[in-house]
Amino acid sequence: MTSSSNPTSTTPPKTLIPQEKLQARITEIAHQIERDYAHCDQLSCIGVLKGSVFFMVDLLKQIDLPLVVDFFQTSSYGGKKVPGEVRILKDIDLSVRDRDVLLIEDIVDTGHTLQTVLSLLRFRGARSVKLCALLDKTSQREVDIPIHYLGFPIDNVFVVGYGLDYDERYRNLPYIGAIE
Repeated sequence: MTSSSNPTSTTPPKTLIPQEKLQARITEIAHQIERDYAHCDQLSCIGVLKGSVFFMVDLLKQIDLPLVVDFFQTSSYGGKKVPGEVRILKDIDLSVRDRDVLLIEDIVDTGHTLQTVLSLLRFRGARSVKLCALLDKTSQREVDIPIHYLGFPIDNVFVVGYGLDYDERYRNLPYIGAIE
């Protein structure tokens, strides 16, 4: 999910979180997940497409646990922003019943989409469901979403890079940038 405020110019993104700082924090999160799931026979890691891919790949490469990987892709219905109305464009293929699930997301904004996905995973019988998010924009939150593993809290700015996009551009930047 991209941030909710739209950029007003096409100036190059200003570095908000440099690559080195991203990688250091991802290593810390990976070690924390490894400790927390040391008892787990197989961790089900589910990414939310498309934005989480860069974060998810770098994170999972550093986790020395048995794990499986799958993806959700979601979209809000139409042009009207009706909170909680989420369309699943790509559902997971894995069964989560009686499994420990780690949902991996690029950014938590209002929380409506994540509330739907987290509820769906619990409804499907997951033993546990925890959220790992690279960015948290708390000023935009409309729904209380517990983030168990967080990279960075950010202000209400439009961010791109490291998987986040503006009209499908900037995803491949190796840092998090802000567009004014």
